[in-house]
Amino acid sequence: MNFPIVRHRRLRQSAAIRGMVRETVLTVDDLIQPIFVTYGKGVKNEISSMPGVFHFSLDTLEEEVKEIVDLGIPAVLLFGIPETKDSVGTSAYAEDGIVQEATRIIKSRYPDLLVVADTCLCEFTDHGHCGMVHTFERDGHVCGDVMNDESLELLVKTAVSQARAGADIIAPSNMMDGFVQAIRAGLDEAGYSHVPIMSYSVKYASSFYGPFREAADSAPQFGDRKTYQMDPANAREALREAESDVLEGADMLMVKPALAFMDILRMLRDQFDLPLVAYNVSGEYSMVKAAAQQGWINERAIVTEMLLGMKRAGADIIITYFAKDMARWLREKQ
Repeated sequence: MNFPIVRHRRLRQSAAIRGMVRETVLTVDDLIQPIFVTYGKGVKNEISSMPGVFHFSLDTLEEEVKEIVDLGIPAVLLFGIPETKDSVGTSAYAEDGIVQEATRIIKSRYPDLLVVADTCLCEFTDHGHCGMVHTFERDGHVCGDVMNDESLELLVKTAVSQARAGADIIAPSNMMDGFVQAIRAGLDEAGYSHVPIMSYSVKYASSFYGPFREAADSAPQFGDRKTYQMDPANAREALREAESDVLEGADMLMVKPALAFMDILRMLRDQFDLPLVAYNVSGEYSMVKAAAQQGWINERAIVTEMLLGMKRAGADIIITYFAKDMARWLREKQ
């Protein structure tokens, strides 16, 4: 039997019916708000390519965090921009590093707010790569090879220092082979076996990161990251990457970016039972903001549809620069 007996529109007749049969629901508990913390005093500088997103110094951080807490957002993801950089990213694992200090401040003021610490070296190295680099000259140009195994030791030191400062979740984004196993062993040995790892399991060498690299001052000074971040053309490889992280002890899996990789989110959701995180990255944010500022789109409608799409594809958690906006819009609907 089909039309006219079957009429799909019967379940779309009113807002109440549509709400009752809605399959995917977005709530504030799904959201994580990224924060960029930098050195200095009195700093609250808007990032030019990311309208509405700011650099905060430690003394201006509390106002931002209070707003996030008041909106009911359960977690923040911390990125740090240090005062000094060197070839091995010393500031990433310093006890008085910018992320470590920001973590202590947040946890002292708002102990129930989850602090997720991005664990990478790119913001802290003078060459902008996510690990140690062996540099050499070729045809008059500086080149470099990212050293995988040697980088793991520094990433472990970074993760342990972040956990010691009070981070609730370690989120390694470096894409070195074996990073989850190394960090899990390092955390356990240091007495932080209770701290979960939110692994950037599937991180593509994407063009959507441009605004972030301005925000984090982390653009590579030579070469690119294609030897350790994934080729956007590959899907089966994502399953291998995620499976490695599961076997190495990851507690959550992430796909980054999200918008152009919804199929990858669905593949991981179908294959693994761990909580799945989608990172709605800077380029995705900036495109929507730019179009909204021109009056070409309805920002609220577009963002809601986009984040619902990520949840529908399988994400349990969404890292997004729209978290505060989305939290306000959800509150208005109540």
